[in-house]
Amino acid sequence: MDLDDDPTPGLTGKSGTGYAWEEDYKRSWDVIQEDESGSLTSTVASIHNQKKRRRQVRDTSNIQRGIIRHVFLVLDLSRSATETDLRPNRLDLQLTFAEQFVSEYFDQNPLSQLGIIATRNQGSERVSDLSGNPADHVQALKKKELKEAGGEPSLQNSLELARTSLGNVPSHGSKEILVIWASLTTCDPGDIFQTLISLKKDSIRVSIVGLAAEMKVCKEIAKETRGNYRVVVNETHLRDILFENIPPPAVLTTKSVHSLVQMGFPSSVVYSAPTLCVCHPDRLTRRGYKCPRCKSLVCEIPTDCPVCGLTLVSSPLLARSYHHLFPVENYREITWTGAMSGLTSVCFSCLQKFADPVRPGSAANSSAGMNTGRYQCLKCHEVFCVDCELYIHDVLHNCPGCLSGKK
Repeated sequence: MDLDDDPTPGLTGKSGTGYAWEEDYKRSWDVIQEDESGSLTSTVASIHNQKKRRRQVRDTSNIQRGIIRHVFLVLDLSRSATETDLRPNRLDLQLTFAEQFVSEYFDQNPLSQLGIIATRNQGSERVSDLSGNPADHVQALKKKELKEAGGEPSLQNSLELARTSLGNVPSHGSKEILVIWASLTTCDPGDIFQTLISLKKDSIRVSIVGLAAEMKVCKEIAKETRGNYRVVVNETHLRDILFENIPPPAVLTTKSVHSLVQMGFPSSVVYSAPTLCVCHPDRLTRRGYKCPRCKSLVCEIPTDCPVCGLTLVSSPLLARSYHHLFPVENYREITWTGAMSGLTSVCFSCLQKFADPVRPGSAANSSAGMNTGRYQCLKCHEVFCVDCELYIHDVLHNCPGCLSGKK
């Protein structure tokens, strides 16, 4: 008698056939089905479009968000980072995705600032200071010292270092910590729950991305600070989770306090001879921005003037930050029935022709995960392809159909 053919009562799934752990198992090969012409192109293209758009459906509700953010990114460079369950290993994957995160973060949050902290050998160190220049952070991530992993990580030391560095942040800016945790342990000098109390008191949100199994302490910290805690399953999942932290989250405080923030719009200046700026006393520069209040020279914006404390920005950066407050609504996916109704045959934006509609009830149309690749704006009712739909929501942040006056 084969025991595998006789599922034990109590271990069967809800359907009553097979074991319970087989219920969530997906037979990916069943998704691939031929169309009427015997081709797999339409099904493969549909699956590819679904992967493209997986991260796109977002919360577009009108809630209060902070467009001036101060974030510290914590990297786990402990001995556990050398594990190769994530290719090529957890350490190299952290550094690679951290560079991508920095570039995308400043592209979507031009008024925000970022700092990087690394933890290893039971301690933590500041890799880059809190600043608004992405080039400095990318250069810091490429240092050879970060390729050396060893010892045990310290979550408490990392959180305390980030909390101390965020102590001088203005009240109108949000304070966040994003941790990439590769270990299953933490070597702390004291009670980490006292640190948690301090984080809640300072209104600092902590989000953690786990590269190993779930940890109770990480889950508790993220929950109490209203952050999020996720554990990755593969390399692509890690990138998706990291990029979910790029849009600004809802404001933590429940106080209805509305205050005006003084901002200065400095003028760009170019000098014939190298001169010093107030933000980098040891660096000579020929160009920079002059503070409109104290006339001090800074080499980059956005930043706070080191002399008078005025927030220095430019009007294009300020305009680019408003798309988080007024996001483009998610587009509706058109079914095959709607595609066959003659709604439109080309994309409104790029004018590329859509694929021919699949007749309802055909083998290709019944394939799991099959979609049309057509997405419609609910306001102007124009139809876009998947590439234009992603470009509109990720880069443009404005609907071309709505801007053309068709509502």
